[in-house]
Amino acid sequence: MTYQDIFSALADPTRRQIFENLRDRPKTVGELAMGQTVSRPAVSQHLRVLQDAHLVSVEPQGNRRLYSIKRDGLKELRDYLDCFWSDAFSAYRAEIARIVEKEGK
Repeated sequence: MTYQDIFSALADPTRRQIFENLRDRPKTVGELAMGQTVSRPAVSQHLRVLQDAHLVSVEPQGNRRLYSIKRDGLKELRDYLDCFWSDAFSAYRAEIARIVEKEGK
């Protein structure tokens, strides 16, 4: 899975909201469908996309299926975003060094 796949999966606002609703605890499709403007089958389809992107996992429990965030599924995205942080910190460090050098002269 690549960070592009994760961006693509989370690009849809409904899918993002479903994903964010799993932050606190695992939930069933019915729980996730409450408060949504889409049907339960549509929520299931969104969950399938999130599953394919390795962002959620599903655990069958009797006749229910519990969905939860797959934390390691975010690693690719985190790695991608981290490169921007290191670039920003490098630029910040260079600016501090430039200011210190300028004030020292």
